[in-house]
Amino acid sequence: MAEDPYSLLGVAKGASEDDIRRAFRKLAKELHPDVRPGDKAAAERFKKVSAAYEFLTDAEKRQRYDRGEIDEAGEPRRTYRRSTAGGAGGRGTGGPGGDFGFGDIFEDIFGAAGGFPGGARPGGRPGAGAGGAGAGAGAAGFGFRGQDVRYTLEVDFMEAVLGAKKRVTLPDGGQLDLTVPEGVTDGQTLRLRGKGQPGLRGGEAGDALVEIKVRAHPNMRREGDDIHVDVPIGIDEAILGAKIEAPTVGGRVTLTIPKGTSTGRVFRLKGKGVKNATTGQTGDQLVTVKIVLPETIDESLSYFMAEWKQRHPYDPRKR
Repeated sequence: MAEDPYSLLGVAKGASEDDIRRAFRKLAKELHPDVRPGDKAAAERFKKVSAAYEFLTDAEKRQRYDRGEIDEAGEPRRTYRRSTAGGAGGRGTGGPGGDFGFGDIFEDIFGAAGGFPGGARPGGRPGAGAGGAGAGAGAAGFGFRGQDVRYTLEVDFMEAVLGAKKRVTLPDGGQLDLTVPEGVTDGQTLRLRGKGQPGLRGGEAGDALVEIKVRAHPNMRREGDDIHVDVPIGIDEAILGAKIEAPTVGGRVTLTIPKGTSTGRVFRLKGKGVKNATTGQTGDQLVTVKIVLPETIDESLSYFMAEWKQRHPYDPRKR
């Protein structure tokens, strides 16, 4: 820290402990990395005001600085003269009751326990050393959780249904391996603990948040845990009945088409859908058949249908 701690916090040299606390609280609320993610200038200033707050809440260090014995970095000035009074005691705690630490500040700002943005929470209070343990140990007792980072990963329809191993390429060129769980949904976010930005001053690393984007399938569509698919059948199969193959997420299966099957009829294949990660139950596959006529209607088919129509008149729109 090369700047005057009072100036960094925007307080006068004779500011009270409460004034210093309020000033830091206001700045921390504006500058914390989880409040302004990606803002490097704010992050750098946040580190400086944190160091200034730590400096000024160390009662002994503040007194020595005010007397001109040490500089902003806590180093002795050239004009330093040993004081005959004081100096033998331990570090101050910064106020009555000794409870003037970072933990209280951030609990006031962001709430208790898990209420810090992105889970950030100081790991402890500065100034916990005993006796005259060196000036450089003041920051050892607290840290801030690193920022979470966000990525987007596109997966195929089948990969989302069945699960897959994937690799995410990071902006810095690094790579992150992850498991796409079975049954993941479009827009779902996977959290990879500790794979985000490193923490400040020994704090734990943030998390990597990977949003899943599922590519559409050319034939299948998903509704909840069920899979829907349209399967074409010929006019002869619809009239006479048949056994056909239908695609499912687990492979092709045989489906029996009864005589007189109309377009739009739905067949349910139990347990051929998506396994729900929460309930452990598996959805169904619903097969909708569509009658597809031959590309060329020859004279024999036309003659047969004309004769049949005369003998068996019916209007399907009146059904």
